[in-house]
Amino acid sequence: MSEPHADDALRVAAETMRAVRERCVWSQRITHRDLVPYLIEESHEVIDAVESGTAEDLREELGDLLWQVLFHSAIAAEDPDHPFDIDDVAQTLTEKMMRRHPHVFADEVAETPEQVLVHWNAAKAAEKRTRNSVLDGIPRSMPALALAQKLTGRATGVGAAVPLTAAEKAPSSEAELGEALLALVETARVEGWDAERALRERLRTLEDDVRAAEATS
Repeated sequence: MSEPHADDALRVAAETMRAVRERCVWSQRITHRDLVPYLIEESHEVIDAVESGTAEDLREELGDLLWQVLFHSAIAAEDPDHPFDIDDVAQTLTEKMMRRHPHVFADEVAETPEQVLVHWNAAKAAEKRTRNSVLDGIPRSMPALALAQKLTGRATGVGAAVPLTAAEKAPSSEAELGEALLALVETARVEGWDAERALRERLRTLEDDVRAAEATS
């Protein structure tokens, strides 16, 4: 294999990862599953850098997250049954983004963000025709609060929206919403309840409601 050009930083990074995988005794033993905690940690460090870090912090944390992508790709390249490498990942990504931006790469027109979203959702729906429910494809390993926001959006789309009381509608800003959420968590602490578990159990009921709504539509 020829050496990557020094100016091709991504290719150099990929080759660095390949060398680490081949020669580092710790890295040789790592599996996709082993990497999950690191992927979660690096993702949260990117979020921290976006919300409260410097440009240099963000640059570094994005690099650490990219390393996880390269690591997974290097592991996948060794799969005897379904191998793929970082080039395959990049090609799949490029093809997907081109399909989802027909106003950029084809003849569709989108002059507003709302029109862009229409094209995006249409392309995404065409890609996911084998899915049987709006709930398919939602990762259940998401934090409960993020999962709740995703599920309630899907639920609204099929007529199973979660009803809100007047008190729940009261927050008029993200800051007020944060105060209300923190108060609920404090209530859980005082009562000895598990706030994360309580929300996840409620989400299971919401999923049942969504599937019931889909079955009758």
